[in-house]
Amino acid sequence: MSLSAAIILGAMSVQTANAMHPAVMIQSSIIQDEFTEISADAIPAAVKSTAEKSFPGTKLVKAYKNEKNEYKLEIAKDDKKYSVYTDASGNIIKK
Repeated sequence: MSLSAAIILGAMSVQTANAMHPAVMIQSSIIQDEFTEISADAIPAAVKSTAEKSFPGTKLVKAYKNEKNEYKLEIAKDDKKYSVYTDASGNIIKK
């Protein structure tokens, strides 16, 4: 009897873990969506300067801004692409 109870409980915990996983993925995509694409002209000089000094030889592909005045810069060098996050003063933020 206890063996079948253990099997049932084990199966229920696997289902619970799987049910939680998609919610984490949805939350992650919502965080990404809070950035709105902006033109290169809308990037503050301090942010541009940081990108040029910290990542020489890269090209700006796209720029985004969120409500907290944080910037996401998609930059590229050769065939590699990178995302860099900064505040309005050009300080690099880890995301």
